[in-house]
Amino acid sequence: MSAVSPDSEPARSTAGPGLDSPDDQVHSRERDAHPAPLRDQRVLAEAGELLRALAAPVRIAIVLQLRVSERCVHELVDALGVAQPLISQHLRVLKSAGVVYGERHGREVVYRLVDEHLAHIVVDAAAHAEEISGTRTRGPAPRSMASNGR
Repeated sequence: MSAVSPDSEPARSTAGPGLDSPDDQVHSRERDAHPAPLRDQRVLAEAGELLRALAAPVRIAIVLQLRVSERCVHELVDALGVAQPLISQHLRVLKSAGVVYGERHGREVVYRLVDEHLAHIVVDAAAHAEEISGTRTRGPAPRSMASNGR
């Protein structure tokens, strides 16, 4: 690799169209492309943590169940066909992320969604996945909820 002197001419991009060549930096005057308002980095980090908490298929299924009505652990086990320790583990993740909360009723803990906004995120993501799965070529069948362990 050779050193570049301050007097040398800047290197020209050999990238094709759309790949950061100088000609691609010109914006159409017809477009009204204003940047979106910036969010506080702390808010973005918290949003990322929330999305990570929702990222497992079993946790998505739990949120969809709780969207319909509050449930205790054994009801989630029955509805999802997942072992009780795994349901409890996923509920701990959702609880620590502020997605669900539990309220003790005698010997059982009944879980509810903290906020309906979270259900909308999950419902919209599932609807989008259903839409795009219809347009993709079918790959191998997805593993069942009970066998994937996540």
